[in-house]
Amino acid sequence: MEQGFRASMNWLHTWAGVVIGALLFAIFWMGTLSVFDREIDRWMMPMTRLAPMEAPVKLDALRDILLSDLEANGEEGVRNAFIIPPAERAPTARVGYRGKDGFKSKFVNPATGEVLPEAGTRGGTGFIFPFHYSLHLRAGGVGYWLVGLAGMAMMALLVSGVIVHVKIFRDFFTFRTDKKTPRVALDLHNVTGVLALPFHFLITLSGLVIFITIYFPTTPNIPYERDSQLFFKEAFGSYTRDKAGQPGSIGSLDAMAAEAMRLWGDGTRPFFVRIHHPGDANGYVEMRQSYENKVTMSMDRVYFDAASGAVLHHHVGEPVLNAQRFISGLHFIQFKHWTLRWVYFALGLSGCVLIVTGFLFWLESRRKRHTQQGLSGVRIVEGLTIGSTTGIIFATLGFFIVNRVLPLGPEHRDDIEFWAFYAIWVLTFAHAWLRTRRGWIEQCYAIAAAALLAVLLNAITTGDHMLRTLMEGNWPVFGMDAMMLAGGAIALATAIRLQRRQSTAQTATRPARAIRTDKPEQQHA
Repeated sequence: MEQGFRASMNWLHTWAGVVIGALLFAIFWMGTLSVFDREIDRWMMPMTRLAPMEAPVKLDALRDILLSDLEANGEEGVRNAFIIPPAERAPTARVGYRGKDGFKSKFVNPATGEVLPEAGTRGGTGFIFPFHYSLHLRAGGVGYWLVGLAGMAMMALLVSGVIVHVKIFRDFFTFRTDKKTPRVALDLHNVTGVLALPFHFLITLSGLVIFITIYFPTTPNIPYERDSQLFFKEAFGSYTRDKAGQPGSIGSLDAMAAEAMRLWGDGTRPFFVRIHHPGDANGYVEMRQSYENKVTMSMDRVYFDAASGAVLHHHVGEPVLNAQRFISGLHFIQFKHWTLRWVYFALGLSGCVLIVTGFLFWLESRRKRHTQQGLSGVRIVEGLTIGSTTGIIFATLGFFIVNRVLPLGPEHRDDIEFWAFYAIWVLTFAHAWLRTRRGWIEQCYAIAAAALLAVLLNAITTGDHMLRTLMEGNWPVFGMDAMMLAGGAIALATAIRLQRRQSTAQTATRPARAIRTDKPEQQHA
């Protein structure tokens, strides 16, 4: 510990940021993109670019499609199947089940009942969003724990940052663009930190609260004598019953939905329908209440007997759980509020800027001293910073490009996209350490080129160029193209600025050529 409390907090703030900053940037970057994960789905899955339906879809029609698919594939004894009706941000319906060969699902055009071609991609909801909270490291739940560690570190960084910056209100209004890099980086770090401090604190704390049952697995079970099933039954309204082993039918899902809406009493429709033991006499249907019109991610659900439609169980969330689900709703922002969604996106980007400027200040304030002392710390951290910031941005654009280049149909197409992302990301780290002084410039140029290429490939492969999507009001696809072009323009401007600054610095440090003062006749003599 340093001498004095504030000095200790400064040490904590500095080294927690350096050690965990790369992981934090990846989490913040993917979390920011997840604000528009369904819009990214529409861009990556051209077959889902449908106009939203005005009238509610008939669940019975989707039920028939699901049952026909089960029968055609000979899937008997399926434990459960599901139906996801269309919504404003996802105008396609979806049906699926977990069969003998794993999880299967299909998109359906709700207007025509046509089964759409296989998406062949995980998209934003299947790749970007899970990366945000699990890093796609599922073995032993290590991804969840790493994200939790990063969340705790972020809380420590926020608290220690407030303590370190005693002139926090002055920092809010101070940004000097005419100063050298360390000063500019620190000013931008302070401005983004102070401006979005409530958001950063809320989004980090809520992220930890969401996974409380992972980080504190035994705490909720103590009052239930470690009977986790009893805990989940009471807290989340779980209901189960065994198979009868006799054939059974599935009644009208539309009638069940109408009864569920009557019980809920607020006009909301079910957003998710699960059929347990389809085709069995003891089959039952679970309907979950939509939360698109409220912040709380409600756990209210109704269970029906599949054949008769009789209500078996109606769960209403208790106050304690509703408080946790309200905090979750603030984090996930699944309710309809486009203005707030853009605010979340902008504040998420400010978190990315906060992290990268903290890295830049550390690097520039130590570069000269480390060079004089022959230390390699700056080179190591700079390579890590480049790969974890511009590198992951370039890898994300590469993920989009591969999605547009690969034809539909090949088996494991989504796995190719998955591994292409990580291969590109690893290569950006290698490039950063090999080309440290030019790494920022070259990767910013690469981002600009990749953004333009992704937009062009979308227009070429789908015909949905920006003018067309603008005229048709296809805002998700237009927004994706527009944001990539805007990001590419920022990267290009940054690369040009960095190149000019580097050229100026090299000119200033270049030894001056010796000036000959002897007269020609003196030289001849």
